[in-house]
Amino acid sequence: MAFKTAAPSSATIGFSAITASSRGKTALSALALASAVLLAGCSTTSQTSDLITVDRAQGSEQNIASLTSVIASNPQDPEGYNVRGSAYGRAGEFNRALDDFNQAIQLNPQFYQAYANRALVYRNMGKPVEAANDYNRALQINPNYDVAYIGRGNIYRQAGRTDEAFNDFNRAIQLDTTDGRAYHNRGLIYQLRGQHAQAIEDFSKAISLSSTAPEPYNGRAVSYLALGDDENAFADINHAIELNDKLAESWTNQGLVYERRGDTQRAARSYSHAAQLDPNYQPAKDGLARTRGS
Repeated sequence: MAFKTAAPSSATIGFSAITASSRGKTALSALALASAVLLAGCSTTSQTSDLITVDRAQGSEQNIASLTSVIASNPQDPEGYNVRGSAYGRAGEFNRALDDFNQAIQLNPQFYQAYANRALVYRNMGKPVEAANDYNRALQINPNYDVAYIGRGNIYRQAGRTDEAFNDFNRAIQLDTTDGRAYHNRGLIYQLRGQHAQAIEDFSKAISLSSTAPEPYNGRAVSYLALGDDENAFADINHAIELNDKLAESWTNQGLVYERRGDTQRAARSYSHAAQLDPNYQPAKDGLARTRGS
């Protein structure tokens, strides 16, 4: 989720449309093991969130001083507080960010972008109810604000309210959003429902909007595998690794494909690498347990 300013162009202060903060972790979740490894099912986890990737430079003394001088020159302009709040949010200084967004909203109670920005901070503080309330308020003010639909949809999806989440992502797409997360997250719901052709279409659209994000490639790979298209799946997984080789789920997906092919040595190496990246990632641990000693 990107912080937004009041500019009609919706220029971002911080994040790209799909970042480390907004990843839907996608890994194949089930292999039926008999005499050979058979793919029993594909799924994605429901961990898509809008966690902020902290960039301490955003909160540097020089940057904050510059933004503070802008506020001092026009203390009744809510935009200045919104911009500085976004910088504080990017820096992980959430309480200061809230103070600035609160001030922006006090100066302009119709400032829907500030509500959405405050919602993002609330989500990162583990306060989904407060975040949902702010997204609701933003949509009351501007029913066509795609950012708020995507943010609220993520809250619904994490809460297991997939129908409501689907409706929110769908609405953002109907509004011609250029935010790839709307398609990515709707694709995850299609995938959960077993509608893999529709999921692939959505992941492909997300890729066209955010070509450097690895998550849609992982997501599309899972659906390709569910449809028996191993070749395209493996290409997507490997490209996800090329884009970001620090994601445990990508290496786990690669290991699962190797395991499905019967190449347990390569599978074990992929699982091992995934487990090193994230020792708590259960699919990697399970895969390593199956293939250890190969």
